Amino acid sequence: MFLIDAPVSRERARLMNPVVLAFVGDAVYTLCVRQRLALSSGEKTGALNRRASEKVSAHGQSAALEGILPLLTEEEADIFRRGRNAKKPTKSKNATAGEYARSTGFEALIGYLYLTGQAERLGELFFPAQGENA
Repeated sequence: MFLIDAPVSRERARLMNPVVLAFVGDAVYTLCVRQRLALSSGEKTGALNRRASEKVSAHGQSAALEGILPLLTEEEADIFRRGRNAKKPTKSKNATAGEYARSTGFEALIGYLYLTGQAERLGELFFPAQGENA
Protein backbone atom coordinates (compact mmCIF):
# COMPACT_ATOMS: atom_id res chain seq x y z
CA MET A 1 0.00 0.00 0.00
CA PHE A 2 1.22 3.48 -0.69
CA LEU A 3 0.34 7.02 0.31
CA ILE A 4 -0.03 9.78 -2.25
CA ASP A 5 1.16 12.32 0.33
CA ALA A 6 3.17 12.00 3.51
CA PRO A 7 1.24 10.57 6.46
CA VAL A 8 -0.48 13.07 8.72
CA SER A 9 0.01 13.12 12.47
CA ARG A 10 -2.40 11.13 14.61
CA GLU A 11 -3.44 14.37 16.29
CA ARG A 12 -4.33 15.99 12.96
CA ALA A 13 -6.24 12.89 11.86
CA ARG A 14 -8.13 12.77 15.20
CA LEU A 15 -9.23 16.37 14.63
CA MET A 16 -10.69 15.59 11.22
CA ASN A 17 -14.43 15.18 10.79
CA PRO A 18 -15.12 11.43 11.05
CA VAL A 19 -17.27 11.55 7.91
CA VAL A 20 -14.23 12.89 6.03
CA LEU A 21 -12.16 10.01 7.43
CA ALA A 22 -14.90 7.67 6.19
CA PHE A 23 -14.77 9.32 2.76
CA VAL A 24 -11.08 8.42 2.51
CA GLY A 25 -11.60 5.01 4.13
CA ASP A 26 -14.29 4.06 1.64
CA ALA A 27 -11.90 4.64 -1.27
CA VAL A 28 -9.00 2.81 0.41
CA TYR A 29 -11.12 -0.21 1.34
CA THR A 30 -12.67 -0.41 -2.11
CA LEU A 31 -9.24 -0.32 -3.77
CA CYS A 32 -7.84 -3.00 -1.44
CA VAL A 33 -10.83 -5.30 -1.97
CA ARG A 34 -10.69 -4.86 -5.74
CA GLN A 35 -6.94 -5.46 -5.82
CA ARG A 36 -7.21 -8.68 -3.84
CA LEU A 37 -10.09 -9.95 -5.96
CA ALA A 38 -8.27 -9.14 -9.19
CA LEU A 39 -5.09 -10.87 -8.06
CA SER A 40 -6.78 -13.94 -6.61
CA SER A 41 -9.30 -14.70 -9.32
CA GLY A 42 -9.51 -15.29 -13.04
CA GLU A 43 -13.10 -14.06 -13.12
CA LYS A 44 -14.38 -11.49 -15.58
CA THR A 45 -14.92 -7.92 -14.44
CA GLY A 46 -18.69 -8.31 -14.05
CA ALA A 47 -18.25 -11.11 -11.53
CA LEU A 48 -15.42 -9.26 -9.80
CA ASN A 49 -17.57 -6.16 -9.51
CA ARG A 50 -20.45 -8.12 -7.95
CA ARG A 51 -18.11 -9.73 -5.41
CA ALA A 52 -16.48 -6.39 -4.60
CA SER A 53 -19.88 -4.71 -4.18
CA GLU A 54 -20.91 -7.33 -1.62
CA LYS A 55 -17.79 -6.69 0.46
CA VAL A 56 -17.78 -2.89 0.29
CA SER A 57 -21.51 -2.45 0.87
CA ALA A 58 -22.72 -1.17 4.22
CA HIS A 59 -24.07 -4.66 4.94
CA GLY A 60 -20.75 -6.31 4.04
CA GLN A 61 -18.68 -3.84 6.04
CA SER A 62 -20.95 -4.16 9.06
CA ALA A 63 -20.52 -7.94 8.94
CA ALA A 64 -16.73 -7.67 8.54
CA LEU A 65 -16.62 -5.36 11.53
CA GLU A 66 -17.69 -8.15 13.88
CA GLY A 67 -14.38 -9.93 13.42
CA ILE A 68 -12.21 -6.92 14.17
CA LEU A 69 -13.99 -5.18 17.05
CA PRO A 70 -12.27 -7.29 19.73
CA LEU A 71 -8.87 -6.51 18.16
CA LEU A 72 -9.14 -2.72 18.26
CA THR A 73 -6.96 -0.61 20.48
CA GLU A 74 -8.68 2.05 22.58
CA GLU A 75 -7.58 4.70 20.09
CA GLU A 76 -8.98 2.70 17.16
CA ALA A 77 -12.23 1.97 19.01
CA ASP A 78 -12.63 5.70 19.66
CA ILE A 79 -12.18 6.52 15.96
CA PHE A 80 -14.72 3.81 15.08
CA ARG A 81 -17.25 5.16 17.61
CA ARG A 82 -16.81 8.73 16.35
CA GLY A 83 -17.49 7.56 12.79
CA ARG A 84 -20.43 5.39 13.83
CA ASN A 85 -22.03 8.23 15.81
CA ALA A 86 -21.32 11.02 13.32
CA LYS A 87 -24.16 12.79 11.60
CA LYS A 88 -24.20 11.59 8.02
CA PRO A 89 -25.19 13.83 5.11
CA THR A 90 -27.01 10.96 3.35
CA LYS A 91 -29.02 7.84 4.17
CA SER A 92 -28.40 4.36 2.85
CA LYS A 93 -30.83 3.00 0.29
CA ASN A 94 -29.96 -0.66 0.80
CA ALA A 95 -28.91 -1.02 4.44
CA THR A 96 -30.47 -0.53 7.84
CA ALA A 97 -29.63 2.61 9.77
CA GLY A 98 -27.53 0.51 12.16
CA GLU A 99 -25.55 -1.13 9.35
CA TYR A 100 -24.98 2.25 7.73
CA ALA A 101 -23.76 3.79 10.98
CA ARG A 102 -21.43 0.84 11.66
CA SER A 103 -20.07 0.93 8.12
CA THR A 104 -19.33 4.64 8.48
CA GLY A 105 -17.35 3.86 11.63
CA PHE A 106 -15.58 1.03 9.79
CA GLU A 107 -14.63 3.39 6.94
CA ALA A 108 -13.57 6.16 9.35
CA LEU A 109 -11.16 3.74 11.03
CA ILE A 110 -9.71 2.70 7.67
CA GLY A 111 -9.34 6.35 6.65
CA TYR A 112 -7.62 7.17 9.94
CA LEU A 113 -5.17 4.28 9.68
CA TYR A 114 -4.40 5.05 6.04
CA LEU A 115 -3.90 8.79 6.54
CA THR A 116 -1.61 8.20 9.52
CA GLY A 117 0.53 5.77 7.52
CA GLN A 118 -0.43 2.65 9.47
CA ALA A 119 -0.54 0.30 6.46
CA GLU A 120 0.69 -2.68 8.46
CA ARG A 121 -2.13 -2.26 10.98
CA LEU A 122 -4.65 -1.97 8.12
CA GLY A 123 -3.43 -5.32 6.86
CA GLU A 124 -3.58 -6.92 10.29
CA LEU A 125 -7.17 -5.84 10.87
CA PHE A 126 -8.80 -5.96 7.48
CA PHE A 127 -6.74 -8.44 5.45
CA PRO A 128 -5.18 -10.78 8.05
CA ALA A 129 -4.13 -13.51 5.59
CA GLN A 130 -2.12 -10.93 3.68
CA GLY A 131 -1.38 -8.41 6.45
CA GLU A 132 2.08 -7.47 5.26
CA ASN A 133 0.79 -6.63 1.75
CA ALA A 134 -2.12 -4.37 2.69
